[in-house]
Amino acid sequence: MSEYHKIAEKLFLPSKILIGGEWRDAASGATFATVDPATGRTLAQLPACAAEDVDAAVASARAAFRAGVWSDLHPSARKAVLARLADLIEDNVTELAVMEALDAGKPITDCLTIDVPETANCIRWHGEAQDKLYDQIAPSAPDALGLIVREPIGVVAAVLPWNFPLMMMAWKIGPALATGNSVIVKPAEETSLTALRLGELAIEAGVPPGVLNIVTGMGPDVGEPLGRHPDVDALTFTGSTETGRRFLTYAAESNMKEVCLEMGGKSAAVVLEGARDIPKIAEIQAGAIFWNMGENCTANSRIIAHHSVYDELIDELAKQAKTWVIGDPLDPKTQNGPLVSDAHFAKVSGLVETGKAQGARLVTGGEPGEGLSFQPTIFADVTPDLTIFREEIFGPVVTVTRADSDDHAVELANDSAYGLAATLYTSDVRTAHRLARRLHAGTVSVNSYSEGEISTPFGGMKESGFGGRDNGIHAHEQYTELKTIWFDLA
Repeated sequence: MSEYHKIAEKLFLPSKILIGGEWRDAASGATFATVDPATGRTLAQLPACAAEDVDAAVASARAAFRAGVWSDLHPSARKAVLARLADLIEDNVTELAVMEALDAGKPITDCLTIDVPETANCIRWHGEAQDKLYDQIAPSAPDALGLIVREPIGVVAAVLPWNFPLMMMAWKIGPALATGNSVIVKPAEETSLTALRLGELAIEAGVPPGVLNIVTGMGPDVGEPLGRHPDVDALTFTGSTETGRRFLTYAAESNMKEVCLEMGGKSAAVVLEGARDIPKIAEIQAGAIFWNMGENCTANSRIIAHHSVYDELIDELAKQAKTWVIGDPLDPKTQNGPLVSDAHFAKVSGLVETGKAQGARLVTGGEPGEGLSFQPTIFADVTPDLTIFREEIFGPVVTVTRADSDDHAVELANDSAYGLAATLYTSDVRTAHRLARRLHAGTVSVNSYSEGEISTPFGGMKESGFGGRDNGIHAHEQYTELKTIWFDLA
């Protein structure tokens, strides 16, 4: 038994929602179970909220916003509170990491070294950025003055995914709180525990009552009422393209609230002629698809390889797949834990079987492991007409497609409804610059797999993104309104 199992046995798990600075049950008293995907054990019973709870959370957020307890603070005062919150996250890194590993099936090492530290970093970064931003004065005649100012948009709803529960919460609340808004968070029903714990830490840090509210429950019962609510000014969502479309509909049919969507991906890694060190490329690409069980919207789930490097790359990638350690999420040696739920396991398994049936060549994997785990899987000779080339699998499954030329490789990479991320491997810097601009993706990494960092905007094109960006100073724009104030000085 690892030290993390011992911590897990003594862990206090939150079981109430946060509205107006108070912890409460759902108005109906209904609950639902949150389950450890590694064992099937129920971790906690959480409030199953509905429209009545959403109304209460929105009313609380609106009252706090109008009172100015947060929105009217000097930006440096908000910065100080967010810095304390980041400090508290770092002080509780092990507790949060174990809780995340239990609830999501994520490897404890990733939680300790990536998810929790990046959560703290994101909140601190946005807090620090806010009092460094200046508004503008328009060019005008001497007898007039035009001010261009940013104001907080008001009440923001954040609907989160289950694959990176803490990090995605930080990506939303970091810029939304830094810019002075009140926020309502709806965590994914599969992974709500760390969101609630983060709410506890926010209160301890000094976030005023009503400024951060957290309501748990199912999408139709909580997400849809937030999307349709007439007193929610903006909604930010990370998740599937299908659900993102619904939020656009909800906004159109209610108050035309601002909507920012970060949705699905079928990201391509393009390996060009003359790319060097194929074993290293295979190592990078194994991490790009197998990390986090493949449950990652930017995962390079398609590899498009020039015919001159195609066979060697497949051989090297297969070697990498066989070294991947699957096991108990609380074991520090584990690289992949289980998929998040029975339903998601069935989806991944079904798409793998479809790939086999449609004639893709199975190189390795293709079978379940123990429980809800799934073996790292490689399909070769995948053509654009196959389902696994088109649909987002969201599991540890990669397809490899042969390209006749470098231009053909870029065409294949762009042959997708999605446009979230892409990777380009080449030894020619001129080719890198030229083809990176031709790839239809919000983030293009060269000779690496990367989503950028906190200072760079994150989001997609086509069916991968709409309405804004996460990360970077650009994220502040979707939580503020531009206002012109015109003075006639004549």
